[in-house]
Amino acid sequence: MPEIHFTPQLERFLSAPTRQVDAGTVRAALVAVFAANPALQGYILDDQGRLRQHVAVFVDGQPLLDRAGLSDPLAPTSRIFVMQALSGG
Repeated sequence: MPEIHFTPQLERFLSAPTRQVDAGTVRAALVAVFAANPALQGYILDDQGRLRQHVAVFVDGQPLLDRAGLSDPLAPTSRIFVMQALSGG
């Protein structure tokens, strides 16, 4: 099953442990996590269900391609990393 990891910075606000999820896309993986931890959704997605601007997601070491639909496919061995993006100058 794919495994989803969240940045340790989220632990300052709520529990976001690594989880294994039965999912074929990034969206399905996040939906599974949010079902168990609804408060986490507001930190990751905006009110339109898209990835927040300052959140970065990597699947198997590659940046997420579909930030709006989150339709990037997952393999059974995929590792998803959700973290806060750095910005500024």
